[in-house]
Order: sequence, then structure tokens, then C-alpha cells
Amino acid sequence: MTTQATFDLIFRNALLRSSAAPVDIGVKDGRIAAIAPKLACEAAEVDVDGLLALPGFVDTHIHLDKACLLGRCGHDHGSVSEAIRAVAGMKKDFTIEDVYARGARVLEHAIVNGTTRMRTHVEIDPRIGLRGFEAVKALKRDYAWAIDLELCVFPQEGLTNDPGAEELLIQALREGGEVIGGCPYMDTDPNAHLARIFDLAEEFDIDVDLHLDFDLDPSWWHLDEVCRQTERRSYGGRVAIGHATKLSALPPERMKAATAQLARSGVAVTVLPATDLYLMGREATHNAPRGLTLAHKLAGDGVLCSVATNNVLNPFTPFGDASLLRMANFYANVAHASVRDFDTCLDLVTGLPARLMNLADYGIEVGNPADLIVLDTKDNRFAIAELPDVLMGFKRGRQTFARPRPTLFKS
Repeated sequence: MTTQATFDLIFRNALLRSSAAPVDIGVKDGRIAAIAPKLACEAAEVDVDGLLALPGFVDTHIHLDKACLLGRCGHDHGSVSEAIRAVAGMKKDFTIEDVYARGARVLEHAIVNGTTRMRTHVEIDPRIGLRGFEAVKALKRDYAWAIDLELCVFPQEGLTNDPGAEELLIQALREGGEVIGGCPYMDTDPNAHLARIFDLAEEFDIDVDLHLDFDLDPSWWHLDEVCRQTERRSYGGRVAIGHATKLSALPPERMKAATAQLARSGVAVTVLPATDLYLMGREATHNAPRGLTLAHKLAGDGVLCSVATNNVLNPFTPFGDASLLRMANFYANVAHASVRDFDTCLDLVTGLPARLMNLADYGIEVGNPADLIVLDTKDNRFAIAELPDVLMGFKRGRQTFARPRPTLFKS
């Protein structure tokens, strides 16, 4: 037994990915104060019963402001541009209350599915103004009891070609935008678009998270310019690109060179399996390409990667429940991940996206916030393979949800 200590809460018999046997986790003032076997203390207790405890899933790329649009327009869109046009036609009529309600629906799904950290991309342009931004700011405030929400503001429909977009973008950055994004393939001057995004990132001292190279034609791309800007500005470790489906279309030698370029420049890659698979290769009559960049292989070659949700129930992706465990399982299936890759696939929705977001206080470690979820498995190897239920969650030591195990009524 260890020396008597004072805690507010103790998790008993929690299996950590880093521990060979279950341990106890002592919590004081919302932070982890001790991790050891058989902590001696009188405090409220939660018996984890040897089940797997994780610090929560981390979603680096989601769009709360345009989620849950099924039923508002047709959903026979066959390309990225058609999906963008469909949402553009609706968002001029979005209200703060509407965006808030749809975003809250997705956030609550994410919370009960175990997500504790999230970066949401928020569209800023003259059609939506700052209404979506104001709604998501309110969501950040109102759901802070369960999830840390980071706002990445970006111009979905271009920047240099969309008068008024830059002024609104700057206003959003002054009023709480924490990361800046971009969408150069929607701009008539993609390089000027990227240069201005990086200028603003430096001016406000914030990270960059871009939508990039979202098709299957590897004869041209914006990756080279992103890496050039990153290296020129010494911004390595502060830049991420989402989708990057062109990487999936590269032959081995070009892929090797691109991987080295990404690793050298410090540009991270977020793969968005549901959207990437739904929108890529739709024009094929047979033997359709998957359009899925292999994040676990990039990670093995030194590129920081994550797997994330992107869109939920809208023209880009008419599916989804904001479950990152399900998304990691989906990714592993399509990416032909082997059993030896399962740990990395779990990393792609936990520790690696935490690094991508530069979250210094993430993880079940002494001193960090007591953010914890419990999965219904006693072997972390089965977290990806078996999709166990997420039974309970805690944020800063306060319980946020519980999911009872199902009961079988055997005859």
C-alpha cells in the first residue's frame, strides 16, 4: 500500500495502454494527482473493473456548422464542388439558433462516444457572415463541461476571389478564432490564398489547418506550396492538411518523396475516411478507387497523422454518429490494416491528433486534467477490432455520461 494521500476521486483498477496490469488513478481538483497500484485514500471511488481507460478521443477535423442537413436538399451530389454548392445555397439562410441546434446534436453524439477534445472548422464568408462562428462559440462555452472545443475559422469558397471574406476572417480571429484554415482549390489564385492564410497565422500566432488536394489527379497539387510556406516561415509542427486524397493516387516512388517532404517540413495529415471514400472515385463505372490516404503508413514513416470525422449527415457525407472509435475501425478495414497496425489505428484518434493540435496537457499522466473514458474491453488490442461500447466518461474529474451494459434475457 502507498502512503495515505488526499484525493477527491479515485478510479480503481483501470487498465491503461501503458500498464501491464490495472492501476488506480487519484484525482484532486480536477487533475490527475497520482497513478499507482492500490492507492491508499478515503475518497469517492469508481471501480473500472480492469477495463481499458483512455484519455478520450481527439477529433481534429469536423464541421459542426454544416452538420445535420439531411432533408434540406437533395443528396445525389457526385463531387466535392456539387456538395459545396449545395451547402452554399443553404447557408445564407442559416441562423445562429439553427447552427447551434445542429451542432449541439453532433456534439452530444461525440461526447457519449468518448470524444473529449475537438477542433471544428467554421466557415467565414459574406454568405454566412459570422453567424456560424457565433453559434459555435456558444457551443464551446456551453459544452465545456464535457469537451474542449477549438475553433478553426476558414474561407470555404475562396479568399482572393470572394470580396469581404478576408475582413470577416480577420474579425473572427480577433473575436475568438483559435486556428486558421484555408481551401486553396476553391480560389482563383491558390498560392496567393495560401500566402495570405500564412500571413494571418503569423500575425495572430496561431496554427494552420487546411483543406487540401481533394481529388485523385496527382498531376498537380498544392502540397509543394504548403510545404514551402511552412519551411520558409519556420512553421513546422503548426500546419495540418485535411483530405490530401491525391496522396492515395501516387505510385510508390512519388509517394516516398511526398512522405519525406511532409516529414521534413513538419506538415501533418488528417485523413477523413467517411467523406474521402464517399466523394472520391464516384465517376468510375467499375473498380472504383478508394481515395483513402494511408495514415498509419505515413505515421510509420515519420509524418504526424490523424483520422477524423469531417462531416455528419450532410451533402459531403450523408452518414455519421461522431464516433471516432467507429471511424478508426472503418479506416482500418478500408486501409487493409493488419493486426499489428491496430495500435497505430487507435493512436490515430488519441495521442497523434493530440500532438497535431499541440495539446500539451493530454493524456492520463500526473498533472493533466482528469479526462477519462472507459471502454468495455480488458485488452486494448480489441479496441479497434471489436468496437467495444464506451461505458462512461469524465471531464476534469466530473462524470459526463454513462452507458449501461446491455442485458441478455436468456430463455
